Amino acid sequence: MNNLVNDINEKFKKQYSKIDNRIVVCGGTGCIAGGSMEVYKAFQEEYKKRGLDYCVEITDSCREKSTYISKSGCQGFCAQGPLVSVGEIFYTKVKPEDVEEIVERTVLKGEVVERLLYVNPVDGEHCKTLKDIPFYKKQHRILLADCGKINPEDINEYIGHGGYFGLKTALEKGPEAVIAEMKESGLRGRGGGGFPVWLKWDLTRKPQSDQKFMICNGDEGDPGAYMDRSLLEGNPHSVVEGMIIAGFAIGASRGLFYIRAEYPLAIERVQKAIDACYKTGLLGKNILGSGFDYDLEIRYGAGAFVCGEETALIASIEGNRGTPRPKPPFPATKGLWGKPTAINNVETLANVPYIMTKGGKWYSSMGSGKSTGTKVFAMTGKAKNTGLIEVPMGITIREVVYDIGGGPLKGDEVKAIQTGGPSGGVIDPKHFDMPITYESLQEIGSIMGSGGLIVMDETDCMVDIAKFYLEFCVDESCGKCAPCRIGGYQLLSILNKITNGTAKESDLDKLEQISKAMQKASLCALGQTAPNPVLSTIKFFRNEYEAHIKDKRCPTGKCTQLVSYTIGSGCIGCGACKRACPVGAISGEPRSKHAIDPKKCIKCGQCFNVCKFNAVKKG
Repeated sequence: MNNLVNDINEKFKKQYSKIDNRIVVCGGTGCIAGGSMEVYKAFQEEYKKRGLDYCVEITDSCREKSTYISKSGCQGFCAQGPLVSVGEIFYTKVKPEDVEEIVERTVLKGEVVERLLYVNPVDGEHCKTLKDIPFYKKQHRILLADCGKINPEDINEYIGHGGYFGLKTALEKGPEAVIAEMKESGLRGRGGGGFPVWLKWDLTRKPQSDQKFMICNGDEGDPGAYMDRSLLEGNPHSVVEGMIIAGFAIGASRGLFYIRAEYPLAIERVQKAIDACYKTGLLGKNILGSGFDYDLEIRYGAGAFVCGEETALIASIEGNRGTPRPKPPFPATKGLWGKPTAINNVETLANVPYIMTKGGKWYSSMGSGKSTGTKVFAMTGKAKNTGLIEVPMGITIREVVYDIGGGPLKGDEVKAIQTGGPSGGVIDPKHFDMPITYESLQEIGSIMGSGGLIVMDETDCMVDIAKFYLEFCVDESCGKCAPCRIGGYQLLSILNKITNGTAKESDLDKLEQISKAMQKASLCALGQTAPNPVLSTIKFFRNEYEAHIKDKRCPTGKCTQLVSYTIGSGCIGCGACKRACPVGAISGEPRSKHAIDPKKCIKCGQCFNVCKFNAVKKG
C-alpha cells in the first residue's frame, strides 16, 4: 500500500503550521442566501487594502504568519447566519460592512466585537465561542464537525484532517473485514428504513456478477429537510470516501451519485471532489496500489419524491419513469441494469470513513440499543433555535426541542413534533421524554425518516397538518398501484370535507379504515407510510377532528372555512378594518361600532390583523 494519504497529510500539516490566523466564513446554502460570499470577498478586500498577508487555500506559497481566509460548509445555526469564526470567536449575522471592524479589533487587536456575538435569550449572556452557545452544547457532532471547519473544495485539507485514512484502512484489511466492522458498529440506513448496512453490503457482495454498482441516494425530498444537502455541500469528500469504501466492500467497479438537480451547489462540490480524487489517484485504476479499480459519476434526479425508493431510483437512472417495482428480486441481486446493486443515502455513507478510522466498537458505544451512533436532523418550525443538528441516538425529544432548540418561538406551548417528513407522524408532549430511536418512534406511529424534525405550537391545526402532508403525497405518488393512487386521493377528499365543515362523524372511521388498507396493500413505502400523519394526528389529537366535524369549528382558526369574524363592543370606529377589507364586507360610520356582513366576508383575516383594539373577534 503506497503512502500517498500519509504524505498529503504530513505536507498539509507542515503548510498549515505557517498560518497565524484563520477566518472561516460559512459557505452553506442558507448563509450564502444571506450574503456570506459577499462577506468572504469583503475580508479579502480588507486585507488587500491594509497590505496584510492572506491566502484562500493552504499551499507552499502561503507566507509565514499569514491569515487563512476560507469558506466552510453549513455550520448548522442557520437562523443566525451569515456565520464567521475568527479563531475561536464566533460571530453571527455578519454583514460586509462589519468586516472592517472585525479585522481592526479582533484580528489586529485581539478584541471581541460584542454586538456580533450570539446573545442567549434565557440569561442575556453574550456567547463568545461556539461551545458557549446552548444550540451546540448537547450536540455530538461527528459528521457535521468538519462541515464547519474545513474548506469543502480542498481535498488536501480533508486529508489533513484525517480524510481517506478510512479508505486506506479498508483497502489494507479487505472487504470481509470492512463488512465485519460495519456489523460491529451497528450502523443502520439513515434514509428512513433503518436497514443494517453490513447486511445490505453482504447480500450484494455474495452474488457472482461481471459488474456490480454502488449508488448514493442524494434525492432528498422531504419538506423542510436539508441534511443530505448540507453534508454534500459541507464535506463532500466524506461521502465520496464512504462511496469508495462501500464499493470496495461489495465488489463494485462503478459508483453513482444520484443527486436532485435542485441542489446545484451540492452537485458542484461533489463533482470537484470526484475530480480531485481522480487527479490524486484515489479514484480510477489501482487505487493506492491495492489493485482495486473504481469509477464514480453523478446522475441528476428530477425531483420526484418517489425516487427516494430504491427501485424507483434505479428506474430513473436507467432512463425510465421513476416508479417502484415489486420486490423480490431485491437490488442486491438484480438492481441497476440487472446487476447486483447496493444503495445507501448520503448520511449513511458519510459515517463509513469514521467507522473505518476509529472502529465499529467506538461507533456502537454511542446511541441506544439497536440504534447506534448519531443522527443528523434538520430542525425547523416554531422553535427559537432552528437549524442543522447532530445528536446521539437515544437523546429525548424534550432535550432536542428545549435544550438545543430553545423551546417554543413565542409564548405558545410546543404542541407537537413531527418527524420523518410526509412518511412520519406527529408526537404529542406526553411522549417528549421518550428516547429517539428507530423502535421507539415506530411504536407511537412515527418514523425516523431521513431526519426532518418540525416543531409545532398551539397555533398549528393538526387536521391542517395532516392535510398538508397528504396533499404532498398525493402529488408525489407515481400512481402505479391502486391503494396509493386511489386511497391517497380519498383520504385527501375526506380531510378537505373536514376542514371546510361538510364532513360527518362516520368520515373519521373511514379515514382510519382507508389508512390501514393503504399501509397493508401499497406497493412501496410512499403509499405504506403516507397515512402516518393522518393516523398519528387522530391518535393524539382526536378532539381537534371532532371539533371540526361536530362543532364546525377549527380551534386554531387555521381552517378558514370554519372561521367567522365579528366586531365586538371594543370597536371605537377607527375604520382600519373597513379600509383593509378587500371585498367591502365591513360597514359603519366613523367613531361608531362597525359590523361585518357574513355573506360578503371571504374570511381573509385582514380585519383581525389590523385591529389595534382587539375588537375584531375570530371564532
